[in-house]
Amino acid sequence: MDIGQLSSQILLLFGLMLVGVIIGKLKFMQAQTSNDLTNILIYVVSPCLIVNAFEQPYSPSRIKLFLLAFLGVVILYFLEIIISKLVFMRGKNANIQRISTYGSVYSNAGFMGIPLISALFGSTGVFYGVVSLAAFNLFNWTHGISLFSHHGEVDEPINWKKILLNPNFVAILIGLVMFLTSFKLPGTLNNVVKYVGSINTPLSMIVIGNSLTRIKFSREMLEKNLWLSLMLRNLIYPAIGIIILKLLGVTGTAFYTTVIMAACPVAGLVVLFTLQSENDPAPAISLMSLSTLLCLITIPIIFTLSNLSF
Repeated sequence: MDIGQLSSQILLLFGLMLVGVIIGKLKFMQAQTSNDLTNILIYVVSPCLIVNAFEQPYSPSRIKLFLLAFLGVVILYFLEIIISKLVFMRGKNANIQRISTYGSVYSNAGFMGIPLISALFGSTGVFYGVVSLAAFNLFNWTHGISLFSHHGEVDEPINWKKILLNPNFVAILIGLVMFLTSFKLPGTLNNVVKYVGSINTPLSMIVIGNSLTRIKFSREMLEKNLWLSLMLRNLIYPAIGIIILKLLGVTGTAFYTTVIMAACPVAGLVVLFTLQSENDPAPAISLMSLSTLLCLITIPIIFTLSNLSF
């Protein structure tokens, strides 16, 4: 894969986002509709895409790369959490401190990354992409959510039920069993799963585009910690991820897929978590929107870096 192919696919995704923006501006999609479509994506479409990705012949080499990539992503998460805590711990505004910390660590890999790698690498890309999704669910529902609970102090036990029953996590477990046992879904059921999963890319991008209609230019966009968070999320952490993956010996589709997932913009959950903690969501919306728009430039930069040898 070359930079031209990657840029072409990113432009295609942004074209689909533009459709979502137009739909939003024309008031064809209300907030409740957007929420309903998001639930359909999370609970139905994305799990089908993941299960379908595991319907391929068992290969020890694939499992090895899968596990190495997972190790690399876990190491990267720990580094991100430590660095972000040190960088933002002295922030004067507690709300912006939490938003900046969360936004720098957690990417929109599910909504942005999976559609992109699906378009670039097909089911093989999604197979390796679920590595990042699994790690995201483990860290997001433990460390991530704790940032917005009593100023980051965890006073409740980890909700493993929420983690393990997450639809994407369940789909990953089902898919792994299918892959390891070479089990195939019956013909008609397999086609249903495949067709449902195929709408993930356009529907995800339209929903993201519709959410971008909420962008309002305000003083929050000038907050230096938000821009530092954006730099960490879009450029610095993915670059660190490249080094980790190369040191671990991750190569081929597994390498490029994991790098692209790491280079995705700020996770949209930053807005939801901010709202749930009863804080001003404006900085979160600004960070997520700017990060999403700038990934048109930053993802190709990261991909170019990934092709450099060291």
